[in-house]
Amino acid sequence: MRIFIIILFLALFLTQNTYAEDVSGSSDHPMVSRYEGSSITDYDFREFDEYEILLGKVKRDPESPSDKIAESSEALEGKVTRISYYLPEDRSTLEVFRNYEDALKAAGFEILFTCTNNECGGRDFNHKVVEYSAGFGDNYSEQRFLAAKLARDEGDVYVSLYTVKNTSGGGPDRNHIYTQVDVIEVAPMQEAMVTVDAKAMAEEIFETGSISIYGILFDFDKADIKPESAATIKEIASLLTNNPNLKLFIVGHTDNKGSLDYNTNLSQKRAEAVVGVLVSDHGIASSRVTPKGLGFLAPVASNSSEDGRAKNRRVELVEY
Repeated sequence: MRIFIIILFLALFLTQNTYAEDVSGSSDHPMVSRYEGSSITDYDFREFDEYEILLGKVKRDPESPSDKIAESSEALEGKVTRISYYLPEDRSTLEVFRNYEDALKAAGFEILFTCTNNECGGRDFNHKVVEYSAGFGDNYSEQRFLAAKLARDEGDVYVSLYTVKNTSGGGPDRNHIYTQVDVIEVAPMQEAMVTVDAKAMAEEIFETGSISIYGILFDFDKADIKPESAATIKEIASLLTNNPNLKLFIVGHTDNKGSLDYNTNLSQKRAEAVVGVLVSDHGIASSRVTPKGLGFLAPVASNSSEDGRAKNRRVELVEY
C-alpha cells in the first residue's frame, strides 16, 4: 500500500476518491491523499488562521503544569486544513507512518522533525499535538510524529502528521490506527508584509511621536529575529543615521495569550534583540536606542479576534 502526495498541478488531471464513511462535508487535502482503507472522522478548514507546528519534544510548563510547551516550534499563519483519519485494525503505526514519510520526501518535502513514543514527550505530546478526542486521547505508547515543509514561490506548505494506536480504549475501535494530517499553506511573505521605509518612519514619528512596525518577525515564543526582518531593521538604522539627534525607545508588544509576566518578559527580550542588531550590525550607538517591553498593556485593537491580536503583535518606535 502506498500514500500518494499530489502536487497541485497534478490535481488538474487526477480525480480524488470519495468514501461513504467520511464525515459530512469532508475531503482529502489536494496535496496529501489518505492511506488506503482510511475514513475521515473529523474535518476542519480555515481560510486563514494561526497554527503552531511542533519541532521538538513537549513537556509540562513548570509554572503551569496543565499547559504543555514544546522545546521548539514555529508559528504559522495561512490556510489551515485539519483531517482526522480512522484506519483498519490490521495496520501498524510504523507502516502508516513510513508510507506518509516516504511519500512526502518523494514530493520534495523536507522533514523538519520526527519522533516516536517517549522521544516525543509521551502523554504531554499526545495532549499537545491533537485535541483530546476518542481514538487520539491518552494513546501515546505507540505514537509517531513528523513535521515537514515544502518550499514554494507561491507560499510554503507545512504538514504535521501524527499517528497513534488506540490501546487505551475498548470496544470495536480498540487497536485501530488514528492519523491526524494537518496541512498549513503559508501566505507568501512578500504579500503579507507591509514595508515602511526610513522616510515614512521619520514623517510619522515627527508628526505623532511614534510608529508601529509590523515587518520585524520572531520565532514562536522566542526572541530570535527571523531573517526576513533584515530589510525593516535596515530602514530603522537608516532613520537613525539620517537623523543623528533622534533617540528612540524600541518597544515590544504582544497579544494577550499567556500571562502578563510571561508576555512582558518576552516583549522585553524581543525589544533587546532589535536593539542588539541595530548596535552590532548597523553601528547605531546604544545610547540612542532603549529597549522596553510592555507585553499586552498597550493594545491598538481588541484581542478577541485574530485580526486584532495580529495588530497588537508589533514593535513600536517611540521618540524621546
